[in-house]
Amino acid sequence: MSQAERFPKPHAVLFDLDGTLIDTAPDFVRCLNAVRQRYQLPHLPELEIREAVSDGARAMIHVGFGLSPEDDDYFDRHSEFLDLYESEIAVETRLFPGMDELLGWLEEEHIAWGIVTNKPRRFSVPLLQALDLSDRCDALVCPDDVSERKPHPESLLLASHLLQVEPTGCIYVGDHIRDIEAGRRAGMTTIAARYGYIKHPGTIPDWKADFVIDSAGHLLSMLRNR
Repeated sequence: MSQAERFPKPHAVLFDLDGTLIDTAPDFVRCLNAVRQRYQLPHLPELEIREAVSDGARAMIHVGFGLSPEDDDYFDRHSEFLDLYESEIAVETRLFPGMDELLGWLEEEHIAWGIVTNKPRRFSVPLLQALDLSDRCDALVCPDDVSERKPHPESLLLASHLLQVEPTGCIYVGDHIRDIEAGRRAGMTTIAARYGYIKHPGTIPDWKADFVIDSAGHLLSMLRNR
């Protein structure tokens, strides 16, 4: 059976945000290095920060300053970093290449699409507004909306409920093992985004995603040719 024959026709497509739908790393890199500069620390290479983005601010503060939550200066650096990021949230951030075409095709085909992210609403909402995606996105689920974050399936199940689609009719696309685990536990078709913020791409087969894509265009091709 070919990949196209195995690929399901979705009723909805859900995306992780950072590293899957949107390339937010450039602004995280810029902001983290700006805070480092305040403390006379040299700029870190983009790749070093980029690989930490999907693990959140805690991981980036550890990369940037070697600090963990139990350290005295951790919360000060954490606040500085996130306050700067919030004030300059979409200076260099863009949709990943081919993603606008993919979203346009879903909209033309009347296939709902939404976002399920561990990024708080404080940042997710203004980010979508800045990229003119707020009115296009049919559902946005953030950690503020649930009691359990991914890899727990609660946020994905809430998204399918908001879209009035059975979980089995949804595709979930993500660039982290927790995305795939959450999608599998929710009963959705899972797709690993190999183009995302993945430190060790060789581990992707261990995630046990239903499919792996190399770009947004790859997913569009799979949808069109199924």
